[in-house]
Amino acid sequence: MYDQTLADHWQIHPVDTFRQGIYPRDDEGWFPAHVPAHWQQLSGFEHYAGRVVYRCRFPWSDAEAADQAVRRRWLRLNGVFYHSRVYLNGVDLGAHTGYFEPHEREITGLLQRENTLLVEVECPDERNKSGKTMITGVFSHWDCLDPQANPGGIWLPVELHHSRAVRLARGRLLTLTCNDRFAQIRFDLEIDAATACDATVRLTFTPRTFAGEAQQIEQQRSLGRGPQQLGGLIKLREPRLWWTHDLGRPDLYDVTVEVLVDGHISDVLPITFGVRTFELRNWLPYLNGERFLVKGNNYPPGDMRIATMDKARCAADLELARNCHMNMLRVHAHVDHPALYEAANEAGILLWQDFPLQWLYASSILEEARRQVRVMVHQLGSHPSVAIWCMHNESFLIEDTADEGIWTRIKMQLSVFGPNWNRNVMDTQLKAIVEQEDPTRPVVRSSGELDITYLREGTDGHAYFGWYRNYGDLRDAEVMQKRFPNNMRFVTEFGTQSFPNLESSLRFMPDPLTDEAITQLATRHGLQAEIMDNWLPWRQAGSLANVIKLSQDYQIFINRYYIDRLRNNKYRPTGGIIAFLLLDPHPAVLWSVVDYWRVPKRSYEAMRMAYSPQYAYCVFEPRMYSIGEAITLALSVVNDARRGIVGAQLEARLSDPGGNVLAEVRHRVNLPADCLPIIVDRLRLTPTQAGRYALTIGLTGVDHEIHQIYEIAVG
Repeated sequence: MYDQTLADHWQIHPVDTFRQGIYPRDDEGWFPAHVPAHWQQLSGFEHYAGRVVYRCRFPWSDAEAADQAVRRRWLRLNGVFYHSRVYLNGVDLGAHTGYFEPHEREITGLLQRENTLLVEVECPDERNKSGKTMITGVFSHWDCLDPQANPGGIWLPVELHHSRAVRLARGRLLTLTCNDRFAQIRFDLEIDAATACDATVRLTFTPRTFAGEAQQIEQQRSLGRGPQQLGGLIKLREPRLWWTHDLGRPDLYDVTVEVLVDGHISDVLPITFGVRTFELRNWLPYLNGERFLVKGNNYPPGDMRIATMDKARCAADLELARNCHMNMLRVHAHVDHPALYEAANEAGILLWQDFPLQWLYASSILEEARRQVRVMVHQLGSHPSVAIWCMHNESFLIEDTADEGIWTRIKMQLSVFGPNWNRNVMDTQLKAIVEQEDPTRPVVRSSGELDITYLREGTDGHAYFGWYRNYGDLRDAEVMQKRFPNNMRFVTEFGTQSFPNLESSLRFMPDPLTDEAITQLATRHGLQAEIMDNWLPWRQAGSLANVIKLSQDYQIFINRYYIDRLRNNKYRPTGGIIAFLLLDPHPAVLWSVVDYWRVPKRSYEAMRMAYSPQYAYCVFEPRMYSIGEAITLALSVVNDARRGIVGAQLEARLSDPGGNVLAEVRHRVNLPADCLPIIVDRLRLTPTQAGRYALTIGLTGVDHEIHQIYEIAVG
């Protein structure tokens, strides 16, 4: 049970070596610190990496001295990047590794009227990018974060807790089955008992989002002395199910888990819970038994300094996703702030949860990875928003995504198609562990494994045709879709970089761009300048406003290209469309559709339209056509909503390069609920002159009107 947070009187002391808790008692060499925070947020530590010692001096008095004989005290560090060792009043409480797992130690009998807490923290920079040793995912190696940033520090609160003889350290609830009558729920508890005893486990389910009676379930258990795991099955009557915001209501329960000994409450653990099932059947998603189409985006840390995130900021990000008709976010190669999961539960947004592995690691991390992956699935398992576990993002050789040299590309391809310890040994073992620890969720071995017919079975698809030369251009994308269609089953990355809107861009770059500014943007702010050169004449654009327009226009074009084709293959075989990237975690030029200051780009509005529940579009090859070449333009509509639409109006107009109307059609369309794409009409164009023809499509009488223009290039 929570007592207090140690939020004040923190100091920090940089060191070259740790001294087993023995440090100067005066203030010399100590600097004021903030907790929770990252040390690079502190003045003078902006570029620091390595080792520090935190110190907190705090008073304490036992307000319940009469219960001292049965009361136990606990110190809980909720999150530290990355290695730590804790000392309280000179007593070594042990070491811990891992940034997202709470580190809890018993301190019964150690507290005094005046206390000194020391925390040795180590978080070095990962120098060997192909053999990393810290399980920090994107925080130590990613093209979407400042490469000079180091996440080191105590990034979540430090707390004091108490219990009686039995401590409830952690708990998890899983929905095994559910229907209108009951839900079968499995509970798993991590308990520490001071002595062997008989105990009562009581779970109270109280509706949070709807009116209803609380349900209470009790079980009698015999406990041994010391740390142990306790599990069981319970039934919840007439459960209200949790749905995504587009399918229903994300109804939640506040669950109170209590352990009672001799009729007295020994400890209490609150859990947010929602009753739901989620499956992937041949990569088609089913929520509570109902098939639906996943539409979403990748979610980075909401801020490069993740300690600065809170429930309000996370909720605002999820509202941006909801307004863009997204029902899933991929938590990209990291475990996020606890506030994100609570906000996703409430917003009705599913989460594809990556384990924090990004590109290649040294084999020495295997045992620690096996331990931490168990921690992740137990720590996050109660959240109904968490739908999919993924063990690794792109488990092949990438050191710098902006490096497209021939030898770099050859080495990467060898790690993709050849033997790979990360994928074939570590990721395979982690997947087996998670499948055993959580049988209720699908588990993906590693994200971005190519599926090649008769050669290997892949996983989800990554498609950067039109950006990286390793992939090729959109002509290569057309070939891939035809020859290897399974790579379209569930696509979790695609997109291009674009500059933020002008007002935001001016906050960290000049107008016009100088060579020095471009170098700085490439070095610190993510811009892949040479790759952008392959597709856009942006260096000759003149003003910053023109650069922004060019890059956002191209991003809109590429994103629509993928979304149109994936929606056109809805359920045949596409089950999921997840773009890259929702927002910037720092001021940057990235693949995002929302910038760091949460200002949507034009590409956000374009994605919002492309993800609309009712959508009208046209798929044709994005190439230069010849004069006299016959072109068929199929006008298609699709409905993802759970209700049918009667009397929608589809209008289309085809114009030549001079603006003259060549064809115009109007149709009244009825759209069944969650239907497959329907071809309403086909226009045939035989161009007689060079230039850009325009196909204008409008869809009205639907939830969100569609108005868009396709250009057909003829030369």
